[in-house]
Amino acid sequence: MAVLSPRALRILRHPAAFALCTLRGFSKNQGLLLAGAVAYYALLSIVPMLILSVVALSHLVDQSDLLRTLGRSLEWLVPSQSEAVLADIAGFLENRVAYGTVLLVTMIFFSSVAFSVLAKAMSIIFSHHLTVSKRHFVVSALLPYSFVLLLGISLLGMTLVSITLASMAKESVELFGRDWSLSGVSGGLLYVLGLIGEVFIVSALYLVMPIRRIRLSHALIGGCTATILWEIIRHVLVWFFTHLSRASVVYGSLTTAVVALFSLEIAATLLLFGAQVISEYERLEAD
Repeated sequence: MAVLSPRALRILRHPAAFALCTLRGFSKNQGLLLAGAVAYYALLSIVPMLILSVVALSHLVDQSDLLRTLGRSLEWLVPSQSEAVLADIAGFLENRVAYGTVLLVTMIFFSSVAFSVLAKAMSIIFSHHLTVSKRHFVVSALLPYSFVLLLGISLLGMTLVSITLASMAKESVELFGRDWSLSGVSGGLLYVLGLIGEVFIVSALYLVMPIRRIRLSHALIGGCTATILWEIIRHVLVWFFTHLSRASVVYGSLTTAVVALFSLEIAATLLLFGAQVISEYERLEAD
């Protein structure tokens, strides 16, 4: 039988106090301001990154299957705007030769800046740690592109899984004298796998972005926190933009960019908040 650590017991006894302490630390570290910077550069790099990923992976799997999986992934990242972003990506893919070099340079520049800003934000949040270390410049230079490669591999894996589950959805099993369709089961499995993938990617960021070492268990705590909060807010955003929002009236042709930036800023805020949870959790050990 697993025994909870003293820190975990302390949080369970006083969850409100821990949450308040985390919010105070997040506010002190200017978390919203840092999240805005991360979201801005992420928005500038995400479309070229996705286009290049689809172009590269289309040599391995069918492009239509890739775009279908990408649309589901975008719905997690930019709720209610995935179709508009996917339409822009499909339009660019028709001119892949003409835009290839421009997209590559754009992705390299803005993704490196976005990761640099994220690394600095993480260093601010984890500044309580007394150990001062410095990452080798080669590692710092290669880290953004290594993570982009990881995202591309994840997209390929999700596409292959999606194709498999789509085939399974067409099947049925006979049980208690009735044929039960597997379409609902496949959809549920895809959602669960998406959640697991989200936790994995966020936790990986907590492991590699801070200069100091983060324990895997602590990274998973932050990853689960950020993922659960984002799932709740994501469903609220979908409902809001579907039923209440009049952003298209106010912003016109800029609606997709504004809503995407707003969604990315919330996602970046929760990403940094998860890091703050890890930081406050580690502070309990020092107290």
